[in-house]
Amino acid sequence: MASRGIGVRLIEMKPAKYSPAHVSEHLGELVCSNSLRSNSLEAAAGILKEEMRLLNSLIIQAALATKVPAGRALAVDREKFSAFITEKITTHPHVVVEHREVSSLPEEKEGPVIIATGPLTSEPLAKAVADRLGGRGLSFYDAIAPIVYADSLDFSKLFRASRYDAEKGDYLNAPMDERLYRDFVAAILQAQKVALHPFEDPTYFEGCLPIEELARRGPDTLAYGPMKPVGLVDPSTGKTPFAVVQLRMENAEETLYNIVGFQTKMTHSEQQRVFRMIPGLEKAEFARFGSIHRNTYLDAPRYLDEYSRCATAPHIFFAGQITGVEGYIESTASGLAVALMAGLLCLGHVPPLPPTTTAIGGLLRHTRSASRSRYEPMNVNFGLMDPPPQRIPKREKKKFLAQRALRDISAWKAEIDSLYESV
Repeated sequence: MASRGIGVRLIEMKPAKYSPAHVSEHLGELVCSNSLRSNSLEAAAGILKEEMRLLNSLIIQAALATKVPAGRALAVDREKFSAFITEKITTHPHVVVEHREVSSLPEEKEGPVIIATGPLTSEPLAKAVADRLGGRGLSFYDAIAPIVYADSLDFSKLFRASRYDAEKGDYLNAPMDERLYRDFVAAILQAQKVALHPFEDPTYFEGCLPIEELARRGPDTLAYGPMKPVGLVDPSTGKTPFAVVQLRMENAEETLYNIVGFQTKMTHSEQQRVFRMIPGLEKAEFARFGSIHRNTYLDAPRYLDEYSRCATAPHIFFAGQITGVEGYIESTASGLAVALMAGLLCLGHVPPLPPTTTAIGGLLRHTRSASRSRYEPMNVNFGLMDPPPQRIPKREKKKFLAQRALRDISAWKAEIDSLYESV
């Protein structure tokens, strides 16, 4: 917005106050990995970064200026990366930076505001947001099950059925006999787990226990929990399996499936190894791995409009991880797109939405219309983008999606630039 001549007041609570995860006084501090993931256009993360580069993202400029060797990934020197961003922001003629904590939401007469406070939003501001949304709009603990691509599943080993209703078939079911179930539980218990961050509470809620915690409670706990076979009959045998893993459709395009109840603290490599023991998932490709961590995010599809404005207070926009996008680049892509649209709305224009053929557009669509009873954060993945025409061979799919995305984001940028130039 500032680069397009709009005056911006940026309020950052550091160094007056730090979250439990932050230690640097600079902006753009990377608190976990220094990697922004794959640079390849055969990866959704690579396409997203290229879209951001085409949109003149400051974050991508900083990453390219401070990158360090990391194979096909884009990794940065985190100190130089943060310093680059801080220098660009604090010396910009249209930006005023204030260092203080925000504990209340501004009124409409104070002008538009973008809240981009991430997963560790301070308690006073989180309370103010929750109060504005009626006290139900924020989640404070994140239990995420893995998501796999539909075209990586072996459907010959799966059967469609809902409990006690084989005809409706809302779920894909992976049946297990007792021997495979015992081996599967043993693999879960032996798998390497991710250590908690220092700021995370090691006490889990009963409603979102990791599967390894359930497995520790007894050898049959999973078979009576998320893997219970009750009400399901395997049509290939005519019998109820010993245990069943259920997969639920994640999006309307039927490109993604959620492994129901399988939130976990296993490392990503271990999740691949263990979950590929499930019949039909031997070659599964993961759009998102399971996790459990402390988070603060909105039930965005319920409370935000298509421009990420609060439905009950349209002068308030939300962006970044607080909207339910997951990851560094996803968060900054959200902020970039929301800012471009918010600036035009402030100037009296109705901006076009980024096309859902793009990584940015698909990611924002997830925050507006995720087809779930419980909204969960999501990393960028190919399943969020409009699928290619069926005539595209599978081996050409990613290339097609990348070319289409970059073409369409460039066209969207031209529309946005034209509207700004008309002011």
